[in-house]
Amino acid sequence: MRRVKREPVKADFQIAPMIDCVFLLLIYFIMTSTLKKQEADVSFQLPGTVEQNEALEMPDEQFIEIREDGSVVVNEYAYGNINERSLVRLEGMLSRYKEASDANKSIAQVTILPSDEIPHSGVVKVMDACAKAEIKSVNFALGEEV
Repeated sequence: MRRVKREPVKADFQIAPMIDCVFLLLIYFIMTSTLKKQEADVSFQLPGTVEQNEALEMPDEQFIEIREDGSVVVNEYAYGNINERSLVRLEGMLSRYKEASDANKSIAQVTILPSDEIPHSGVVKVMDACAKAEIKSVNFALGEEV
């Protein structure tokens, strides 16, 4: 028996139906997509400082007491310890005091009352907190001056 050799059939790739499929998919995705609506302008005002017509009654200055155990106290409320890396709560309170003084059109003053046993580095940390709050009027009281 003899085998008959057949010629291999060349596979033709029809590009026209492929282009039709791509266009149909493109039309499908365009029609099913939703267009993002442009955001409307909502007018509102953020809270800020209000100009005061009359001066509010505020303390003239804040007394920051540094006690023998290293605690930093303002108005009998402890705001941290000088052994901490930074006095964040004290900085926050002093910043709010500075903003209130500026709104009241008065000068923010701070008096530091360090204990005799406190090292100078503790006083410097309190002064750094005052500087971060942008309080420039810083005084010192020693002993029984207050």
